[in-house]
Amino acid sequence: MKKLVFAIIIMVAFTSCQNNKTTANTPFTTSNTHHQDSTVIRAIFDTALSDGKGYEWLRDLTQNIGHRLSGSPQAAKAVLWGAQLMRTQQFDSVWLQPIMVPHWVRGPQETAYFQTENKKTSVAICALGGSVATPKKGVSAEVIELNSLEQVAIYGEKLRGKIVFFNRPFDLKLINTFDAYSGCVDQRWAGAHKVGTYGALGVIVRSMTNAIDDFPHTGSMGYKNLPKEHRVPAAAISTIAANALSAALLTNPSLKFYFKQSCKTLVDAPSFNVIGEIKGSEFPDKYITVGGHLDSWDLGEGAHDDGTGVVQSLEVLRIFKANNIQPRHSIRTVLFMNEENGNRGGKKYAAVAKENNEIHIAALESDSGGHTPRGFSYEGNINKTSLFKSWKKLLAPYGLHDWEKGHTGVDIRPLKSDSILLAGYKPDSQRYFDYHHSANDTFDKVNERELQLGTAAMTSLIYLLDQHLD
Repeated sequence: MKKLVFAIIIMVAFTSCQNNKTTANTPFTTSNTHHQDSTVIRAIFDTALSDGKGYEWLRDLTQNIGHRLSGSPQAAKAVLWGAQLMRTQQFDSVWLQPIMVPHWVRGPQETAYFQTENKKTSVAICALGGSVATPKKGVSAEVIELNSLEQVAIYGEKLRGKIVFFNRPFDLKLINTFDAYSGCVDQRWAGAHKVGTYGALGVIVRSMTNAIDDFPHTGSMGYKNLPKEHRVPAAAISTIAANALSAALLTNPSLKFYFKQSCKTLVDAPSFNVIGEIKGSEFPDKYITVGGHLDSWDLGEGAHDDGTGVVQSLEVLRIFKANNIQPRHSIRTVLFMNEENGNRGGKKYAAVAKENNEIHIAALESDSGGHTPRGFSYEGNINKTSLFKSWKKLLAPYGLHDWEKGHTGVDIRPLKSDSILLAGYKPDSQRYFDYHHSANDTFDKVNERELQLGTAAMTSLIYLLDQHLD
């Protein structure tokens, strides 16, 4: 690990690339008014669909590096991978932006079961990111099942000496599964914080997915300012296990649940955002950012979350160069580190931009998986949103019908101001939470054509932002 970090630090001093702009006989610029937006967008889609590189890049990232939890050796390798790939694509500049990131490690595989009088039932379980460990021999106690954080205060002292089981499922009536996720993720994030002061011994949470399977889903949790003596171990159990436990509690309310986990938090580790840029011809000191997060949870391969966003963002600049599109503004691809359990990368990028008095006019993030593109969300500068919405007509023929005001992305959110337009790439959401934060998030779950369609959609939006914003 130390050797990898040292290698990366050395690279910081030497990875700035010289100008390597492709010479084009007829580049697309604002002076070539005969090239209408629709023509350029068609060319972008043609390139992405017939000569896309992202799928093979994703194969390399997931199969040869694997998961990329912040602070891990795999995350360090991914930084080197991203910087090298940007250099081979001859972006005008490539550099690494140093950050310190949380370093939580899972340890040996967790174990769990619940015990009735006549039967022991094994449970698929995983520690939540940031959790403390159980005692060495594990923890065993009776279970109290809750469906909301509000119930914690109602039960109060009745939680002492118990394991609290939060079992609020996705609302299956909601069409957008991200809305369903938002409706229950608070029990994962804040459950342990809420019960800690009442003397509970542990927290288990129903996995954040609409799928009924035996893949437990991890994710970040927090204790806030809870004293260490009140911090209880927290884990997620699969939806099959959650249903089985809930059913068993109806007939055996005094059953015992046991789980053991050995996770721990180490000191913060050095890491980097990876940044590549194509200089603008007209406004080189105004920036458009496109990005995804390079880190992932450690159970799968980080394919949909967020390997797809990483390679799509890299493809945006490659497709600009492949089509000889000379941007008016400087366009950056940023591979953010530590979105999953701290957002240190997004915060650092915004802080450095502010320190350097950089003018960012727009940013686009891809962090919703690599499924079929549906549209974009947007927030930020009110004066720019009407222009943004007008582009729906240009992109609707490519299946991009959903244009909604709302959340755009964790990594670009720190850039938010009255002057910048933020956008989030929105693919179809129905299968995303089958894989999200689980061992099921692997390369084979990504469809090549869907990924390339998303790449083209993102590149087209960046092109429109560059051409029509000042």
